[in-house]
Parts: sequence; structure tokens; C-alpha cells
Amino acid sequence: MELKILSNQNTEHQVLSQALVLPLEKVGIADIPRVGGKNASLGEMIQQLKSKGVKVPTGFATTAYAYRYFIEAAGIEPQLKEIFADLDVEDVNNLRQRGKQARSLMLQTPFPEELEQAIAQAYQDLCQKYGADTDVAVRSSATAEDLPDASFAGQQETYLNVHGLQTVLEACHKCFASIFTDRAISYRQIKGFDHFSIALSVGVQKMVRSDLATSGVMFSIDTETGFKDTALITAAYGLGENVVQGAVNPDEYLVFKPTLKQGYRPILKKRLGTKEIKMVYDLGGSKMTKNIPVTASDRTAFALNDEDILQLAQWAYVIEEHYSKVRGVYTPMDIEWAKDGITNELFIVQARPETVQSQKTKNVLRSYHLVVAAGETKAFSPLPLHPSVTERSRSAAPLPLVTGRSVGEMIGQGKARVILDVHHLEQFQLGEVLVTNRTDPDWEPIMKKASAIVTNSGGRTCHAAIIAREMGIPAIVGCGNATTVIKTGQEITVSCAEGETGKVYAGLLPYEVQEIPLEKLPHTRTKIMMNVGNPEEAFGYSAIPNDGVGLARMEFIIANHIKVHPLALIHFNELEDELAKYKIAELTAQYEDKAQFFVDKLAQGIGAIAAAFYPKPVIVRLSDFKTNEYANLLGGKQFEPHEENPMIGWRGASRYYDERYREGFALECRAMKKVREEMGLINVILMVPFCRTPAEGRRVLAEMAKHGLVKGENGLQVYVMCELPSNVQLAEQFCEVFDGFSIGSNDLTQLTLGLDRDSELVAHLFDERDDAVKGMIAKAISTVKQCDASGGLRQRKIGICGQAPSDYPEFARFLVEQGIDSISLNPDSVLKTLLEIAAAEKGSRE
Repeated sequence: MELKILSNQNTEHQVLSQALVLPLEKVGIADIPRVGGKNASLGEMIQQLKSKGVKVPTGFATTAYAYRYFIEAAGIEPQLKEIFADLDVEDVNNLRQRGKQARSLMLQTPFPEELEQAIAQAYQDLCQKYGADTDVAVRSSATAEDLPDASFAGQQETYLNVHGLQTVLEACHKCFASIFTDRAISYRQIKGFDHFSIALSVGVQKMVRSDLATSGVMFSIDTETGFKDTALITAAYGLGENVVQGAVNPDEYLVFKPTLKQGYRPILKKRLGTKEIKMVYDLGGSKMTKNIPVTASDRTAFALNDEDILQLAQWAYVIEEHYSKVRGVYTPMDIEWAKDGITNELFIVQARPETVQSQKTKNVLRSYHLVVAAGETKAFSPLPLHPSVTERSRSAAPLPLVTGRSVGEMIGQGKARVILDVHHLEQFQLGEVLVTNRTDPDWEPIMKKASAIVTNSGGRTCHAAIIAREMGIPAIVGCGNATTVIKTGQEITVSCAEGETGKVYAGLLPYEVQEIPLEKLPHTRTKIMMNVGNPEEAFGYSAIPNDGVGLARMEFIIANHIKVHPLALIHFNELEDELAKYKIAELTAQYEDKAQFFVDKLAQGIGAIAAAFYPKPVIVRLSDFKTNEYANLLGGKQFEPHEENPMIGWRGASRYYDERYREGFALECRAMKKVREEMGLINVILMVPFCRTPAEGRRVLAEMAKHGLVKGENGLQVYVMCELPSNVQLAEQFCEVFDGFSIGSNDLTQLTLGLDRDSELVAHLFDERDDAVKGMIAKAISTVKQCDASGGLRQRKIGICGQAPSDYPEFARFLVEQGIDSISLNPDSVLKTLLEIAAAEKGSRE
């Protein structure tokens, strides 16, 4: 059909055209009723954020008036209402039939000529700017979408790489009809929106050629914990639909916003996704787009460089800041971005309020825990649990059937229902666990009935993840093989309560839900800190009332994230163990400099913990593996001696300046320098473990200084673990070397009582409450306090980071009576011990 552009000489017609179509530059956030949430937001950013460097492609939008004009001019509303008279969204077949009838009616009804002309004029204006038959994205934008409490994400259709006027008109018509997709009908019904009070606007926007580069989704908040200070970015190759729909497992990047604003480069995490396919233009084909495989070299490379990651994160906080100001309330944002492969420019193509974490109540902390043995909760974190508890819990923990990316921090269970095709949705029963390749909005009518969702593909920002969060359902995405391992009818437990990795277990495992009220908690003189080792749990733990981290242990990060002995990375080419060498090569495939792998991973892990509690102090203990533990790391046996008693052998401070290990310690120092100086996390305090003499302490400080970690520079404090009798006996001399002390009650107990805490034969004698141990602790505290009182030294702090205060309330009371400055606890015992400490302080005052 040939369309002639009508003259705008007729004033009445001109007004009508302007009412039917508006340039994005002429609309803002106040125009949601006129052009829908998506288009209003695009216009808002073009108008308000261009000056702040945020780039948004231009275009135009049909108005809500245009949609209603289409419906009224054709007189089809009565027919639509008749179609929906007996709608039952709980009946999948009924929903499918009614939706199909409504869409058919919409598509069979032609556009009014005035609307066609208005779209034609606006598209011609775009073509004059970008060239004939310019490529555009045609997206639906409902007048009730992108609201703070209802996203309507993906409910209506989107068409990419649309060329030529006729194709644009057809795409706009299909968008109008998509207001009656099955998923949109179901979603409106669930959310209580009237089907006929909502109108649809269509956004026509210049395409960003991300088919030649990368695209993805980002949130200005941590999607799982609600931690406000990070930007989460996902990225894959090609057009962004694959990331949104969960068709690929994308890369993930995490950036800390507060120090980014200060000019630092705080990339807290870079996680490589598999990125198997990418969506590109179907040039010369029968479709607008198509998926093609990604090359092996691109799959093993990150889709974004550091500069792009930091630029996107900066835009995330600029957009969040603007919308929070406009709405007068904190408004985290869900943002889609794309990189143009021709110009290498980044663009924002959508932005909407995040609708899950922003709506949660903050005065109750809810946590889920699997119970894996009689009366015991599974020990997920690497916190320093009592040996007997740790071993019993680990031995009882079942092996998962499959693992993936956890969504939400909950646990769900039920019988599995494996569905591979959207045409079989009617098989799904209430309370089952949905297991599938991936979901899109067509699956939403059954997703709300699920007790949990498990998918083969997708990342934390895909459709399945977004809808699961919104519906309060645990989900695990990107499992890879869930639909082949799990069988329909099999009873399974879906656990998202163990950090970033979600696990599906066979059987209906018992679990418990803890609710902790956070209001009206007492304030104590004694600082209440936490022991944290797993970076994946840090953001969640930071919601518990605390004064910082008293013990951040490197060992979990080295053992679980790095997995390689540092000297095996430095001397990679000299490794004798070929199998270890092969595994190390796989882990470090992106690194020519293998040692940098250690530095980056350790910095990212510690950085995440420090960021979670920023600006509160985070005391990071330098590595304290024993020789047998170091030997168990990949490549480690070649570099570690055999010791008869590693517990009191070559560990802690004695390794750092030794020629046999100082190269390895240098990597730790480089990582900590990166955390403080590149990421800007100067709340990190470093702590030296197992330091036998003051002279050894000075040697360690000198070794650290060689690598740029100079005590006192840039506010760097260095503490020492008080865990040896010599630390107590020479506490005054140690005060001259270090800025503070942290009592390690486990080692201090074993060395005071002369027993091996790993030996079952004498385990019954291990008790931190023994008078000899308490005497040592009391002396350490009093000596440090006397050093402070003498006036010659600046004030030193002394705290405790051992297990005893978490296990024994009376021990916590003893510490308060001695005047200890801080007590660092396992997260699950913080509130219980806080109340004990408050009572003890009150008692001592009375």
C-alpha cells in the first residue's frame, strides 16, 4: 500500500496528528497516561539526562488517544467485552482461546487513515535524519506499565530491526493487538487492572546496532538482597532480547556506587557467562532477526571491558538519582542498555522502576535455612563454627541434582513438572515446581501457581528471574541440564538460601524460616561486629544490625573462588603436576599473567565484603592456611613441605617474609592495595595472624610496605591476632607495633591448654570458658587498656573474633565485664548475643 504524506496546512488535522503521535523529545515522566511508562521514561531521560552524559536513541510514540481512537472509530469495544465475558485466567485453555479471539479482532480491524498518516510522517522524519528505510525498534508501552509496584515487563510485543513504512505500520498494529496477549490478560487480572481502562502506546525508536556488539540489563540495586549500593550489570552478545528472555546465560558484573561516585574503579565482581547464541539482523532472510552461535573465543571472553562496565554503572546511579528525586522517594531502577557495534557508543534503551526490593518491608529480616540433620541447620557459610558442629553439618549435607544462579533467598519444594513447550501449560498443577528451558511472558499464567521455578538458561535479570521475584517464588536459572536430570513427578527441594549458587536437591528436605524483628533493638557500648568469609552472603548479612566486620577470612575466597596455590600461578610454566596444570589453565583462560588471576579474584571477594559494610570497619585477616591446607590447593603439593604438626608450624606471619613464600604473600598485598586504592574501600583494616614475636610483626610490616601497604598511609591500620600466649605476655610490646588486637579464642584456647583442637582424643577438654583461658583474655584486655591510659601511645582497640561469644552467652558477659571494645559474632547469633550484651552492660552500670 502506498501512503501519501498529507499536507499539514489544515490546522485541525495538525492538532489531531500531534495528539496521535509525539516525538520522544516532547514527552516526560508526567506523560505516562498519554504514552505509557516505557515511552514516558525514554522521553524523560532524553530531556533531563542528556546533559549528564546519558545517551538514549531518539524516536516517536503513538499516544493513548491514538489507541482509543482506533478502538472507538472501529466500534469494536462491545465485541471485545463479549469475548471476555466468561474469561477464566485460571483455566489455561479458556485464557488461550479468549486471547486469540481478541488479538484476531484487533488485527482484522484496519488503522484509521489519520493514524496511518501520523505514523508515516513521524517515520519519514526519522528517515530524513538517519537515511531511507531506517531500522527501528517498535515496542509496546502500556499506560499501566513500569509503575513502582507493577512492571508489566514483557507483557506486550516488541519488534526489532523493522525497515520501511509498511513494515513499521504492521509492527505498530501487532503491538496494539498484543495488549491482549495471554500473559497480559492474566497479569492485569492478577494485579486488579481493568482490561478496558488501559491503553497502549507504541514507541518507535532508532535501533542501536548491538547485533554487532553487546547488550544487556542492569539494576541499580542488588536484585536478591535489596542492597542499595551496587549496580548489577548483565551482558551478552547481539540484540538484548536474548538476555531479557533468558535464552542465554550472560556475563555478570557488580559495581559499588558510593566509591564510583568518588572517582574510583570499584568493580566488585566479574562472572563469565556461557553466552552460547546471539541475536542478529536476518539480512536477506525472511525474518527481522535470527539467532546464530557465538564463537568459542567470544564465549570465553567478557562481553564488556572495564571502561564500559564503569560507564554503565555511572549511568545507573545517575538514572536512579534522577527518578528518586522526581518521585520524592528512593527509586531503584531496572534498565536495558545496548552498545552500537558501528560507533562503539553505549545507549540506554529502557528504564523502569524496580518493583520487588523497593516494595519490601525493612523492619523484619527473614531468612531460610535447610535442616539437614536432627535439629541442625545446614552450615552454608565458612564461618568459624565449632568443629563438632561443622563436621556433623557437612557430612549430613546432601549433594544437589543440579545447580544454577539463585533468585530470591528462599526455599521451595514440591513435585517437579518438566514442560518444554508452551502448548503444554495446561498440564501444570498448583504447587508443583516448574522445570523448563526458559520462560517468557506466555508462561506467566502458570508461573504464579508454582512453588519454585528451575530453568536451563538465563541469568539474574532474565524473564524467569524478574517474574519469580515479583511473585515471591524461589527460582534457579541457568542450570544447563535441569530438564534432563529432573523428572516429572519427582519430589525436589529448590534452595536459593545458600548464596549465589542455587541448588536443587532430591526429596522434600526439612527447612525453617527465621523472622528477626529489627525495630527497638538496644544500643550497646560494646561494638557488635560479624564474622564473614563468603562474599556471596555479605550483602544479605549487612542488613543485620552491626558495627562492621570483626573477621573477614581470606581462606574461603582462596579455596572456593581461586582454588589455586599462589606460587603455582607465579611459576605456572614450571609445574610438574600435568593434571593440576591443565585445571589451572582452564580456570585462568582469560589471563596471560596467571598471577593477576589471584590478585583480581581475591580483590573482588574482599571488595564485596568491604563494600557490603562500607563505611564501617572491615577487619581482613591475611591468609592463615596451614601447610597441609595450602598443599590441597591446585598445584600446591610442589611448594609445601610436609609437617608433623601443621597447626603450630609454618603458618600465618612466619610465611609472609620467608623466601619460600614471600612471592605468594606479595599477591595478597597487591590484592589488598587494589581494594583500598583502586576500589576506594579504605574501611579495610588488615590483620596479621599467628604472629609469634613483636620482631616478627615488624618484619611483616616491612614486607607489606614493599608492596605499597604502609601502616598509617591513607589511613591504613594493621591489627594483630591475639591468639598465642606470647601475644598476651608481650601485649605491651605488640602495642608498639600494631594498631589493634583481635582475640582468636580457638587458637588461644588450644595453646593455653596444650591440646590439638583437631584431635578427637582431647576434644572434651577444649573449652574457652576454662579459667586459664579466661585469665589470658582478661590479661590481654587489661594490658591493652593500660597502654591506652599511659598516654604515650595512640588508642588501640581490642576485640574478639572467636567462636565462644556466639556459643556461650555467659562468655559474652565475661568479655563485657572485662571492658572489651568489640565482639565479632557469627551472623546467626548476632541478635541473641546483642540482647545478652545489652543486659550485661546494664547490670554492670547498676
